[in-house]
Amino acid sequence: MPRLPFIATAFSLAYLSPLHAEELTPREAFVEANILSIYYHELGHAIIDLMEVPMFGQEEDAADVLSVLLINWLFDEETAVSIAYDAAFGYINDPEGVNEVQYWDLHGPDEQRYYNHVCIFYGANPDEREDIAEELGLPDDRADWCHVEYEQAENSWGMIFDEMDEHVEGVPMVFVPGDDADVVNRILENEVANINSVVKLPDEVTVKVEACDEANAFYDPSDISITFCTEFIAHLEDLYDQTGEN
Repeated sequence: MPRLPFIATAFSLAYLSPLHAEELTPREAFVEANILSIYYHELGHAIIDLMEVPMFGQEEDAADVLSVLLINWLFDEETAVSIAYDAAFGYINDPEGVNEVQYWDLHGPDEQRYYNHVCIFYGANPDEREDIAEELGLPDDRADWCHVEYEQAENSWGMIFDEMDEHVEGVPMVFVPGDDADVVNRILENEVANINSVVKLPDEVTVKVEACDEANAFYDPSDISITFCTEFIAHLEDLYDQTGEN
């Protein structure tokens, strides 16, 4: 059973992302799915900071795990599969393999983040998602243990959410839209409101959209803010153009 009944109950049959608010092209759906996935990742950093979550590994990995958990927890099966499928390919920033792998980076290699995402999502519901694991190339040797990886991730993050639900009064996040960024403004404004309705944070987190001169998104603990850079949209569109038909 999920450790987050307050989330599961609040959104059962009712939680609809911008992804299904209208008919979208596959390119548009890819962009929107990755905006959601990135936002959930940065929300993970905010929760780790505000709840003083102890880390026994890379924080980036923990944030990646929360992103895929929220996709699984918050959406009906069809929507979750659609988002998770597109978000998996959002990790592959160099689909042609021409750039040197930066093993020193805070983030793991793209391919490893991809397989971790696929494994945890598959492990949440292996009976119904076997075809997805096969389509996304998850090797059998890894797939055999994905249900265990999911349970570990659910238990770990579930305890944090349980603590927030029981002991945090709750301060809503604030959304600050950016200029000339209609797509990301619409998605994040809606998603911030949705998350505010089920997640209790101990301090105010500002979610803002702005130009950064780079395709990036980040959490800044100095002012407790999540920034989504407008340049990320063009990056996601280019990424889809490189990988979408395949």
